[in-house]
Amino acid sequence: MEIKAKNVFVTGSTRGIGLGIAHEFARRGANVVLNGRSEISEELLSQFVDYGVKVIGISGDISQEAEAKRMVEEAISELGSLDVLVNNAGITNDKLMLKMTEADFEKVLKINLTGAFNMTQAVLKPMTKARQGAIINISSVVGLTGNVGQANYAASKAGLIGFSKSVAKEVAARGVRVNVIAPGFIESDMTDVVPEKMKDAILGQIPMKRIGKAEEVAQVVAFLAEQEYLTGQIIAIDGGMTMI
Repeated sequence: MEIKAKNVFVTGSTRGIGLGIAHEFARRGANVVLNGRSEISEELLSQFVDYGVKVIGISGDISQEAEAKRMVEEAISELGSLDVLVNNAGITNDKLMLKMTEADFEKVLKINLTGAFNMTQAVLKPMTKARQGAIINISSVVGLTGNVGQANYAASKAGLIGFSKSVAKEVAARGVRVNVIAPGFIESDMTDVVPEKMKDAILGQIPMKRIGKAEEVAQVVAFLAEQEYLTGQIIAIDGGMTMI
């Protein structure tokens, strides 16, 4: 798929990895929908002016089915179609299993996994009708390996992998591809608050001995959007943390 002039919806794209992904697609000539639960500011939209593409903001809660459907319909009304969906929005709510409540568990799954389900279901009808489209789901290396204090987050990200593979098999014959990115330790607002001692411990597990950058993840996402014979795959961009 040629990215230039295509229309891309990136959930959770007001900061961090999601914002980096939005910038990468705009830089390559795609029109982009910025998304978050709060209203998208004019200041944020102004970051994209120099790309010469159409960038709009659509706010809403992806964990609510009706909201997801409304946002997709609004995007298609504004842009004419949706060619790429990036399910990036996600939260953490870390606690040890013995202290985690059912509400703690369900809150993370509702956004990270159910949110991706809602958005995917909303875009599949127009994509399959057009017989082309790309869906890229942002999982995590934690979904591959697990992590102490993140049973809820790991479950949501592992679930996203199984979800993606299943949908990929369902829609491949209709020209829609579904792939997964599993980022490792990437510079973001979430990692900025990690204590230095913990960062040092994580770096010790990374063969490349450095933290990844949002733009590096974004480049792989754009690559997956372009590849027309690649579906149902997981790419871990993690500096070698999970290499076999």
